Amino acid sequence: QAKQALAMAVQRMRPQDRFNVIEFNNDARALFQDSKTGSQENVDRALAFIDGLEADGGTEISKALDLALDGKQRHERIRQIVFLTDGSVSNEEELFALIKKQRGDSRLFTVGIGSAPNSYFMTRAATMGQGSYTFIGKGEEVQAKMTALFAMLEQAAVTDLQRLGTEGFVL
Repeated sequence: QAKQALAMAVQRMRPQDRFNVIEFNNDARALFQDSKTGSQENVDRALAFIDGLEADGGTEISKALDLALDGKQRHERIRQIVFLTDGSVSNEEELFALIKKQRGDSRLFTVGIGSAPNSYFMTRAATMGQGSYTFIGKGEEVQAKMTALFAMLEQAAVTDLQRLGTEGFVL
């Protein structure tokens, strides 16, 4: 289910989008050194990477979050991180501190698949990351729930809204 959801995300990439895929189990590693464009070549490489993923050991979330969260403010575009896991989370406070310290202006969306993920952690991490939490309990829910999440992520967002007296707003 997790591989299916991840493949769906990658297949929705457009050439102007930028992305990376981070595998985590007992360790964590990124597919690309830096985010890449959503070119067909990069999408194909990511799909091959995803196809080769296997459940292997633990759920080392802190290493994955460390790779994903760069701590920067003012990215040139909205930076959205989709954190997808079917594993259990136990060191919540350490992970919350990491998210708080390194989130920057990135938005963190969490997706828990199956019964193992800790819904308390997933919900609070998404709230701290100014994102949302999606729970997928059954395999037949993957398509609908991931499609709804992607539709939300693909909508343009307004940032840096400031009020100017009583006349209106400026971006």
